[in-house]
Amino acid sequence: MLEIAVVALRWLQYSGAVVLLGAPLFVLHSFRKTDGPDLGWARPTLIVAAAFVALGALAALVAQTAVMAGSLSEALQPASLSFMVTGTALGIAMVVRAATAFLGLLAITLIKRGGALWGLTAAAGLVVAASFAWTGHGAATEGSGGPVHLVADIVHAIAAALWLGALAALTILLMRRAGPDDLALHRALHGFAGLGTVAVGLLVLTGLVNSWFLIGPDRIAGLGASLYGQLLIAKLALFALMLALAAGNRFRLTPGLGSVLARGEDPRQALQRLRRSVVAETLVGAVLLALVAMMGTLAPPSAM
Repeated sequence: MLEIAVVALRWLQYSGAVVLLGAPLFVLHSFRKTDGPDLGWARPTLIVAAAFVALGALAALVAQTAVMAGSLSEALQPASLSFMVTGTALGIAMVVRAATAFLGLLAITLIKRGGALWGLTAAAGLVVAASFAWTGHGAATEGSGGPVHLVADIVHAIAAALWLGALAALTILLMRRAGPDDLALHRALHGFAGLGTVAVGLLVLTGLVNSWFLIGPDRIAGLGASLYGQLLIAKLALFALMLALAAGNRFRLTPGLGSVLARGEDPRQALQRLRRSVVAETLVGAVLLALVAMMGTLAPPSAM
């Protein structure tokens, strides 16, 4: 039961982190101050995301302590929590994550909408996303390759948060679409394409580096023999599906919307096709995050 709670709390933190980083960066990249749709949804969405991360990190700290101590009652002892917080990289990372999310929550609450809000929230999301490297496998590699693996894992987490968080923001915009915002929304779709391309390139590159350390070329043939390997195969399949959906959005559906708008025709049908595709991509991304949450609790093939 505790192991299930650890996985669920990891997924909750991942979900909040991607919104904290990707959504404000998407807004900053896609819209000028006087050119864009109504962003009234952004503040409550970011508040929920920051709360998910902050509370999820604190709850995960207790759950992880319980797993290591053997029981929840033992985990709640001050000595057990103190050791986790001060004596392990895992505990320190969770505390830093929770504190950063609380500071982000404070900034979201106090700062009016604008560049300062998006910038500070994205900065908090950047720290939160980077912290996952110390609660996963990235910080476990020893020797000369350790720093390389750690940096690759940090960049991998940030790139994933950038893509999925921007995708979440785009999904909300499409679901809330209003007629006067169609041109701005079309430009936002082009902006998302640029962010997505950068994120995907970083994900592929850092994914290869991480796989070198966690699996190794000599273990690829037997990848399906372990649960970690099976989940990795499923993760790669979902990643490929997301790429296929993203390619359809970028090269077919978004240009189709642009053509409809240029001709002055009713864009509702084109938007509906885009909405279905983007929502599907977002749902696949949520499932992918659940797989990553499970993988983070398992020993990789290199450790066996």
